[in-house]
Amino acid sequence: MKFEEVIGQEEVKERLLQMVHSGKLPHALLFCGPEGSGKMALALAFASYLLCKEHDDKDCCGKCMQCRMLAKWAHPDLHFSYPVIRPKGTSSAHQMTSDDFAREWQKLLSEGPYFTMDRWLKEMRAENQQAQIGVGDSNDLIRKLAFKPSQGYYKICVIWLAERMNEECANKLLKSIEEPPEGTVFLMVSEEPERLLETIKSRTQRIDIPPISQGIIEKALVERRGIDAVAATRISRAANGSWLNALEELDSDSEKRQFFDMFTTLMRKAYMCDVRDLKKWSETIHSYGREKQKRMLIYFMHLVRENFMFNFHEYELNYMTQDEENFAKNFAPFINEANVVEISRMMNVAIRDIAQNANAKIVFFHLAVQMMSKLRIKN
Repeated sequence: MKFEEVIGQEEVKERLLQMVHSGKLPHALLFCGPEGSGKMALALAFASYLLCKEHDDKDCCGKCMQCRMLAKWAHPDLHFSYPVIRPKGTSSAHQMTSDDFAREWQKLLSEGPYFTMDRWLKEMRAENQQAQIGVGDSNDLIRKLAFKPSQGYYKICVIWLAERMNEECANKLLKSIEEPPEGTVFLMVSEEPERLLETIKSRTQRIDIPPISQGIIEKALVERRGIDAVAATRISRAANGSWLNALEELDSDSEKRQFFDMFTTLMRKAYMCDVRDLKKWSETIHSYGREKQKRMLIYFMHLVRENFMFNFHEYELNYMTQDEENFAKNFAPFINEANVVEISRMMNVAIRDIAQNANAKIVFFHLAVQMMSKLRIKN
C-alpha cells in the first residue's frame, strides 16, 4: 500500500518519512486518533515503505517483489496482531491467536484500509462476543520475531487496536517492545490509548492522527468516488473528519441510516408516551451486538448536540446530513437548555452500563422511559 492511497494526513506522512531519512526510526510507534482518521491506513503504508526495497524519498515503488507480496498482505516479514473472539465449540485449552482468523483478516484488508471493529466482528461472525488480544498472540509474536528477516532488514509487527490487549498479553510483550530483536519495528494502532498499560505507552513514540479536514474529504469524494461537488460538500461536513462516515453516507443501507431511524423512532414514541412501542424498540436493539449498541448511543449523543445547536440557526455550527437536518427542523426545539445536559448524561450512563455487560433490554427501555419526561421539559 502506498502513502498516496491514504486520505490526507500529509503532515503525518512527512513526519514518518523524516524518521526514516534521518536514521532515527523508533522501534515502537503508537498511532492514535479517532475512528476514520486513517490510523491503520498510515500504519500499513509505513510498513509497506519500510519493507519495499525500491522506495524513493516519498513512497514505495509498488512494483518490486516485496510490494507484490504486500498487495496481498502476505509478506513473510510483516506480522499482524488484532482482537479475535473464541468461536463456540473451541476448547478452552486452546490459546486463541490472530492466525486463527488469518483468512478473514486478509479478506478485510483486501477491501481497503478503512474499517471498523464492527466490520471485523461481522467478518468473524462474532454475534454478541467481544474481541480481545490474548496471551496466545504475545507468545506467537515473540516466537515469530525471534527469526531473522527473510527479505531485508526490517521485521514489522502491526498491532491493530492495541488497547484490546489483555493484561497478561501486554505484560508478556513488554520486554519485546522495550528491547526488540534487531530490525524489528512495532506499529501499534489505537483509538483509546488511555486504556493501554502505562508501561506499554512509555515504550512507544506516540503519533497523533487528527480528524481529516473537510476540504480533503470533499476533494477525495469528488476525485475517488465521482461525487458531484454539491453532494460532496454536504457529505464532507457531516463526516466530521472521518472517511468512514463519508463512505457510510454513500451507502444507502449504512449503519448510520439504521441508527438515524432508531433515533427518530425513540424521540417520536417517547414524546407520544407510547410505552408499548418503546418496549418493542428496546427489544429490537437487544439483538445488536454490544459494540454496535455503544456506537449507536454515541451517534444519538451526536444528534442531540446537533439538534441543540440547530436552534441557534448558525449553519457553520451544524454537521448533519440532509435527512438529519430535515428531521431537526421540527424536532430541534425539543432539545434545549433545560434538558440537553440531562439527556446527554442519560446516554453516557447507558454507554457505561452496556460496556459493563448490563442487560441491554433493561438499559434501553429505561433510557426510553426517562426520555418521555425529558422531551416535555420546555425551555
